[in-house]
Amino acid sequence: MSASADARAVSAPLAAEAVNPWLIAVVVALASFMEILDTTIANVALRYIAGGLGVSEDESSWVVTTYLVSNAIIVTATSFLAKKFGRKAFFLACLGLFTVSSVLCGIAWNLQSLLLFRLMQGFAGGGMVPVAQSILADSFPPAKRGQAFALFGLAVVVAPVVGPTLGGWLSDNWSWHWCFLINGPVGLLTMALIHVLVKETPKEKTGIRFDVVGFLLVASFLGALEVVLDRGQVEDWFGSHFIVAFATISALAFVLMIPWEATRSNPLVDLRMLATRQFGSSFLVMLATGAVLLATTQFMPELVQEDFGYTATWAGLVLSPGGIVAMAMMFITGQLSRRVQPKYLIAAGAAICALSMYGLTNITPDLDFWFFAKSRMLLSVGLPLVLIPIMAASYDGLPPNKTDQASALLNAARNTGGSIGVSLASNVLAHREQFHQSRLAEQVVPSGISYQQTLQQMTHYFASQGASMLQAKQQAIAWIGQQAQQQASLLAYVDVFWTLMLVSLAAIPLAFLLRKIKLGGAVAMGH
Repeated sequence: MSASADARAVSAPLAAEAVNPWLIAVVVALASFMEILDTTIANVALRYIAGGLGVSEDESSWVVTTYLVSNAIIVTATSFLAKKFGRKAFFLACLGLFTVSSVLCGIAWNLQSLLLFRLMQGFAGGGMVPVAQSILADSFPPAKRGQAFALFGLAVVVAPVVGPTLGGWLSDNWSWHWCFLINGPVGLLTMALIHVLVKETPKEKTGIRFDVVGFLLVASFLGALEVVLDRGQVEDWFGSHFIVAFATISALAFVLMIPWEATRSNPLVDLRMLATRQFGSSFLVMLATGAVLLATTQFMPELVQEDFGYTATWAGLVLSPGGIVAMAMMFITGQLSRRVQPKYLIAAGAAICALSMYGLTNITPDLDFWFFAKSRMLLSVGLPLVLIPIMAASYDGLPPNKTDQASALLNAARNTGGSIGVSLASNVLAHREQFHQSRLAEQVVPSGISYQQTLQQMTHYFASQGASMLQAKQQAIAWIGQQAQQQASLLAYVDVFWTLMLVSLAAIPLAFLLRKIKLGGAVAMGH
C-alpha cells in the first residue's frame, strides 16, 4: 500500500471520530422521536381513518395493533442484524423503509393497504430505536452516558405526548393522511445527517448463524401477546375463539422459548441477562414505566374527550405542558445522574409518578383544563428520573458485544409494558364502569325521595326552557340517566388511575435492588 493510501486509511476513522458526539445524539434521537411518535399519533385519528376509508372504528383500530405487533416481532432480531450488516447500514436501511412506508400509509387507498404499510412501518421502526441506543452507548464515554441518554429519553417521553397533540391537530384541521406523510421530509433529512455523521461499525465475521428457531419462538410469543393485549377488550377476552387461539400461541411459544434460548451458545435473547440482578431489575422497571407512560398518554385524552367534551386537538393539548416539563427534566436528570446513584433517582421518579396518579383519583365533573395539564406536568417530572438512570444502570457490567441486545430487550420491555398498561387500563375501565353503573342504578329508584326531587327540579328547568310538561319530564329522566352514566365513567377512570398508581409504586422496591455504580468514571464492563 502507498503512503498516500495509508494516510487516507488513517485519516478516515480519525475524521469520523472527530465528529461531535452530541451531533450524533441529536440525530439518532430525532430518528427515535419519529418512530416512537408513530405509536400514538394515529390513536386520536382512528375515527377520521374509519370515516375516510369507509370502515368501522373497530376495524380502523387494527392500524395501531399491526404497528405494535410488527414492532415487537423484529426488535429482538436487531442485535444480530446490526452486527451482520453493520450498525450504520442497518440503521439507514430501517430508516429508509420507515420513511417510504410512512408515505405509503399516507396515500393508502383502503384499509388492507394501510395495514400492510403499517406492518412495514412497524418492522422498520422496531429496528431503529434499539440501534439508536447502541450508537449512543458507544459514541459517549461511560461517564457521559447519562447526559446522552437524557437526550434520547427526551424522545421516549415527549414523542408519545406530541403524538396525540399533533395527530389531533392534523386530523381536525388537515387530514389523517398527514399523520403519516409528515414523516417523509423528516426521514429524508435524518437519513442524510446519519450518513454524514455516524461512523460505521465493522461487520462481525464470526461465523455465528442466526438463531432462526429462537427468532420464530420469540416473534410468536411477543407478536401473539401484542394481539391479545391490544384486541382482548374489544374481542371479549377469552369469550372469543380468536383471543384464545392467539393466547395459546403466545403461551406455547413462551414455554418452548425458555429451554431453547437457555441452551444456545449464541441465543437470540440471552435469558441469562434477564436473570441478573442489575439488568433483570432494569428490565422490570422499564416494563412498569412503559405501562404508566403509554396508558396515561392514551387514557387521559380519552377521558377529556368522552366526559369533558374536548376536541381531539384540545385533548392532545392537555398533554403538551407535560412535554415542556419533560424536556427541562431530561437535562436536569442528565446532570443529576452524574452525582446521584441511579437507584435513588429511579425510586424518587417512581414515587412522583405514583403521586401524579393519586392526584388523578380526585377527578370531578367540574374540573378545568389546567387540572389535567398539571397532573401530566407532575408525571413528566417523575418519568425522566426513571428513564434516564434505568438506561444508564442497565448497561453497567455488560460487555460491549451485549449492548445491542441490551438495547433491544429494553425497548421490548418498554413496548410490551406499554401494551400491558393499556390493556390493563382498558380492562379496569370496562369492568369498573359496569360495576359503578349497576351500583348507581340501585340508588336511582323512581320511588326514592332524592330521585323524585331531582326529577321535579329538572322537569321545571326544561319546562322553563320552552318544553311542554311531558317533554320536560322525558328530558329530565334522560338527563338523570346521562348523569349516572357520566358518574360511572368518572369513577371507572378513578379506578384506572388507582391501578396505575400501584404499578408506579411497584417500581420503587425494584429500584433498590440495583447495585451502586461508579459515578463520573468508567463503568465496569464485566462478564
